[in-house]
Amino acid sequence: MAFCDLGDVPLYYELAGQGEPVLFLQGVGVAGNGWRPQVETLQHRFATLICDNRGLGRSVPCHGPIRVETMARDALQLLAEVGWDRAHVVGHSLGGLIAQELALQAPQRVRSLSLMCTFARGRQAARVTPWVLWMTWRTRVGSRRNRRRAFLELLYPPEALMGVDLDQRAAQVADWIGRDLADSPPVLMKQLRAMSRHDLSARLGELAGIPTWILSAAQDRIACPSYGEELSRRIPNSVFEIMPGAAHGVTLHRPEEVNTRLIRFLTGT
Repeated sequence: MAFCDLGDVPLYYELAGQGEPVLFLQGVGVAGNGWRPQVETLQHRFATLICDNRGLGRSVPCHGPIRVETMARDALQLLAEVGWDRAHVVGHSLGGLIAQELALQAPQRVRSLSLMCTFARGRQAARVTPWVLWMTWRTRVGSRRNRRRAFLELLYPPEALMGVDLDQRAAQVADWIGRDLADSPPVLMKQLRAMSRHDLSARLGELAGIPTWILSAAQDRIACPSYGEELSRRIPNSVFEIMPGAAHGVTLHRPEEVNTRLIRFLTGT
């Protein structure tokens, strides 16, 4: 087990593989191990680095509020800890927002950006819609089994759950994201508040010199494809793709396709 001492928080991280360095940043309520479907493939061609964001998983305790700027500085300190001057940076959802902030803070440290199911303005993903209210209620009320199934529906498109043993799938996803799907980590609301208050839309033109790939999922009801389109418009020379039939958890339920596209982009840069 490896930790980077941030002063106020011990940041848990894992290194694997050899080659060009790739830093992975996760989203709300998801531990770094949520990137396992990517790391298991990419570690054969790249050096990979994952971490539990402050206050989550093994990066505890974490007192006081959390800001996206702080999490970006955490990531930069982690790069220094492992001796990486520059890295490809991959972020999903909130992790994509952290990746953008990191690149704005220290563009010389970023070889490329891969932004998946994410946005420039955190309040977009934190918006309250009838569907969000309904799904949030279902993940917090009722039996543990039903709460787990509701969480799966946040990540997977309906057709991907048809004919599947949902209890087995929930156990698999729990192993990836670092917690029982029926439980919400205490830091979750802090992360949501930090995300909702962060808006980078006016500054994204500064990322023009960094190769950027943006992937949205066609059935994502959290980070809608229109948010990815906005990112692409605001980041000059970025590449934008939409994956049909995919939802917010595309890295988990379509890992082979994500990995193929990600490797193609990373090797192309």
